[in-house]
Parts: sequence; C-alpha cells; structure tokens
Amino acid sequence: MAVTAVADVTAGPTVGLLPLVALGPAFAGLTGGPRRTALIGLLAVVLCLALGRYDGLFSGRRGTTALVSVVGVTAAGLVAAVMRQRREAELASVRSIAEVAQRVLLRPVPRTAGGLSAAVSYTAAVAEARIGGDLYEVVTFPGGVRVIVGDVQGKGLDAVETAADVLGAFREAAHDEPDLAGVSARLERAMNRSLDGERFVTAVVAEIREDRSVALLNYGHPAPLLVDADGTARFLTPPTRALPLGLGVYGAEGPETLTAAFHPGDQLLLYTDGVSEARDGRGEFYPLDSRLHLLRVDSPERALDALHRDIVEHAGGPLGDDAAMLLLRYRS
Repeated sequence: MAVTAVADVTAGPTVGLLPLVALGPAFAGLTGGPRRTALIGLLAVVLCLALGRYDGLFSGRRGTTALVSVVGVTAAGLVAAVMRQRREAELASVRSIAEVAQRVLLRPVPRTAGGLSAAVSYTAAVAEARIGGDLYEVVTFPGGVRVIVGDVQGKGLDAVETAADVLGAFREAAHDEPDLAGVSARLERAMNRSLDGERFVTAVVAEIREDRSVALLNYGHPAPLLVDADGTARFLTPPTRALPLGLGVYGAEGPETLTAAFHPGDQLLLYTDGVSEARDGRGEFYPLDSRLHLLRVDSPERALDALHRDIVEHAGGPLGDDAAMLLLRYRS
C-alpha cells in the first residue's frame, strides 16, 4: 500500500494505480485474522480517499470505482479470514483427535523390557494424519519379550482399522500363547476372520528369549538387522519367503522360525519398507547397512533420531510412505 501510494503520487493520476491499494486488505485476509484485515481495509479506504482527492479523481468515475474496489476486496478479505480461522480450528480439533487415536492404537513402547532397552520412531506419510498403516508393539511375557512390526497393505482409514485389529490380536496372544507359533496362528485367525483375504499385512513377529536368543517369524516383511556388540551386522533373512498375514485363506504354509544369538550389547532393528525403500533423487534406495555408525550412540532414542534424520536427508524431503523403526538393545 505504501509503494502504491508513492508510485501514484510520483506518476500522477493518468497511470491509474489507485485500485492497487486493494492489495493491502487482500493479503491481510490471506495471512491475518478478521480484526487485522478490517484495520488494514480501513487504512486502505482512508488512503484511497486521500489519494483520490489529491489526484482529483472523485469528479469522475475513476475515484469512485477505485473506492468501491477497495471496499469490495476488504469485505472479501474479511470473509476469507473468518473462514480460514474456522478451518484452522477444525484442523486443530482433528489433530488432537488423531493424537489420541495414535496413543490408543500405537501406544508408547516401554523404555525397558526385561533386559532390553527399546525405542521407536514413527513417521506417517501424511503429516496431518499422524497415524497410518504401519504398526509396532512390545510386550513382556514370562519367557522374555515379544515384539511385532508390520505394514498394512494400502493407506487411509481402512489401513488404520486393520492395524488396530492386528495389534489387538497380538497384545492378547503375546501374553497367552506359550510359543511364537501360537502367537502367529492367533494373528492369522484374527486376520482371516476380519479381512477374508481382502487385505494383508507384512510383519515380523519376534521373541527375545531368556537364553540370549531371538526367534523370528517373517511374513513377507523386510528382514530385521542384527548388529553385534563388535559392530558386525547381518540381515536376518528367512530361508524361504512366506505370504503376509491375511492370505492364509489360500492354504500356504506359514514362515519357518529363524533363530539367532542375541547377547548383551547386541542391537536388533526392525523397520518397515518406508525405511528400506526411501529413494534419493537418482532413485537409489537408502543404504541401511552402511549407516550402522548412527546406532552407536548412548541411547536407542538418539540412535533412531539420527537414523531418521539421515533417511530424510537421503530422500531429500518428506518420505513418501509411512516409516516405522523399532530398536531393541540388549543392555550390557
């Protein structure tokens, strides 16, 4: 508005810059509240009247037209400011509900479970949603600790509902079943009962036992990464690939149990494909096995924070898929 006033006085009335004063209330309606928009609009009207009188434009139609333009844009800016505030209030309410839903669905994992330290990192592909189709849980039972990390096929509310079904079945089975095969069988029955083969979930179900070993059942999920205390690492790839959870109606055999040693100082990283399939500008996948130095910090939380920042830097921006990571560290 100040630039317009200076330019109008400098160029004179023949150029016709006076209607540009309406840009003030127009931008105020986009960025400010109704009160600020009204004040800017009032200032624009006063400025329009002053410039129009200075230029002698009110003797004809040009001054009146400019004044009507400023008043009209101010009214439109007020309406836009009010509507934007209402949308912001609705969005804040939806976000608070989403945060509550996330705490119910994806509860914070315990920082310690048995002899383990645990930490989790979760990023939804849609930031406003806060929750998505990835899932995780850590449950202690008399024989050790059982965990699950999974990825529901698809996105949206249907994926969230499926994740809730899987987590509910796992939380119940992890306490009741005597072995890992019984846990996976309960999960498969729950999936078949609720989904009827229409949706599936890739998942890794793991059991960290008191005899310093870890047992895994992999349902078509990215292989977990086991990092020994001396820094060597290997992916716990199953000997044969199994179908994801929810496809048991087709009669396929379940996964074979993979067992590995898990000693004090070792770390186990479980993750979803949003991590392993993060691509850079050249289309190259994230090299997880070459980022092991990020896991050497003193706490699992800081390790996952550093790893998450590195993944985002590799992708060059927000991730295109939900990304969940669960780090288990066997305390020395």
